[in-house]
Amino acid sequence: MSNRKFEPFYGVDDTLGGRISLARDARDITIDEAAKVLGVQPDTWSAWENDRDEPRASRIDMMAGLLQVSVTWLLSGRGSGPQWHSRSAENR
Repeated sequence: MSNRKFEPFYGVDDTLGGRISLARDARDITIDEAAKVLGVQPDTWSAWENDRDEPRASRIDMMAGLLQVSVTWLLSGRGSGPQWHSRSAENR
């Protein structure tokens, strides 16, 4: 896990792909899990996170819901960003 979560305004200076990755890490879900929920191939999700492609607007809305962030945060880094979760803490 990266130290990005400790920055007060994480995501503001990041790319769309970086914010997607950051939010997915915060939710502690895998690329395979996220892709399955959105109905895309894991390679497609990976391309989004690596800024090789961008999701369509309808996917961004669905993605925001899955990642529990606002669409505004995904697109600009401002607004309601990710809350950090841990599966190990939830399984205690």
